[in-house]
Amino acid sequence: MNNPPAFKAIPMEESHAQVICSWVYPPPYDIYKFPPWERMKSLEIEFGDPQLRREQYLSVLTPAGELAGFAQIFPMEGVSRLGIGMRPDWCGQGLGKSLVQTIVQEALRRYPGHEVDLEVLIWNERAIRTYEKAGFRITDQYELRTPEGKMPFYCMVYHNDKSHPIDET
Repeated sequence: MNNPPAFKAIPMEESHAQVICSWVYPPPYDIYKFPPWERMKSLEIEFGDPQLRREQYLSVLTPAGELAGFAQIFPMEGVSRLGIGMRPDWCGQGLGKSLVQTIVQEALRRYPGHEVDLEVLIWNERAIRTYEKAGFRITDQYELRTPEGKMPFYCMVYHNDKSHPIDET
């Protein structure tokens, strides 16, 4: 897409959470699938917990109000850690940079002065390229426990400097 839409971030609504749980990603990205909404809600896990959803989760919408993606902004000591997901049928369409920049701006608005970072599986080259285009740089590598066992991750930190402005195209 030549002109990605200007996304907007809003607090995640329950209806958006339900839709996100229905998203199906092709392998190997199917690792990012959430459990069914009713299970998330009954166990109050992640955005199935109304308070956590209200405090940490965003829906990212197109100007027409279509759900394009979501994010978790997890506040830590001096750091806002992002978790990001995009609607599966929009992945690889050139929309990721704009979506990520919208989320970063919301994280900076909510937690001024915080560093913004994220963790990404090292094999997810598509996401890594998108994050780099949005101003993130790899700063560390380590293993984390996942439902599939320990896996290697990069930590990427957002840098808003003159050499990588957030609005670069």
